[in-house]
Amino acid sequence: MAAPVIVEATAKQTATLIFMHGLGDTGHGWSSALAAIRPPFMKVICPTAPTQPVSLNAGFRMPSWFDLKTLDIGGPEDEPGIQSARDNVHGMIQKEISAGIPANRIVLGGFSQGGALALYSALTYDQPLAGVVALSCWLPLHKQFPGAKVNSDDVPIFQAHGDYDPVVPYKFGQLSASLLKSFMKNVTFKTYNGLSHSSSDDEMDDVKDIISKWTQWDSQNMARKAQCCQLS
Repeated sequence: MAAPVIVEATAKQTATLIFMHGLGDTGHGWSSALAAIRPPFMKVICPTAPTQPVSLNAGFRMPSWFDLKTLDIGGPEDEPGIQSARDNVHGMIQKEISAGIPANRIVLGGFSQGGALALYSALTYDQPLAGVVALSCWLPLHKQFPGAKVNSDDVPIFQAHGDYDPVVPYKFGQLSASLLKSFMKNVTFKTYNGLSHSSSDDEMDDVKDIISKWTQWDSQNMARKAQCCQLS
């Protein structure tokens, strides 16, 4: 796998965002947009998927976290590939923990296939994370849940989907969110009207707000402002 794109924190690092791109993209595709919305104390890691044949695209080789056989929610899935990709994500989380960042200060995120991997990786990780940002995606191997879940019921999930998505149908996102809500306590599903298979300024503003909430950026800003007022 190619080296990930890393955007270092601009202040003392106390949190990490690991964000997986969609099919055919690279870590560079999301790094700038995420760098613009993350808290100053958050490091951003945008790995690039290995290049491999994708059945859905007639075996054409491209960056892909696992093989996609179909985008039918009931269709066959590449279980070994999904689990191998999950192991790689767990390895990235562990590397951050070894560097001193607690699991509950690590956010997993992704778009499309990368969002699917983020959801699966978070649910099958054995320590509570700060949260999961899942954009325009679905829950892979959904029939294994809730049995396959090993993480806490309290890990927050922010799932977002455009209602004009022609690639990963909006209905798949809704169905995944409904399933997640049946065994996770803190799931938000937000619809973006008129949005196709992409992101938007509104969505990125919401991602900024949710990451700020999960990492207490807002409360830290308020504390600094209060301190400034006391000094003046």
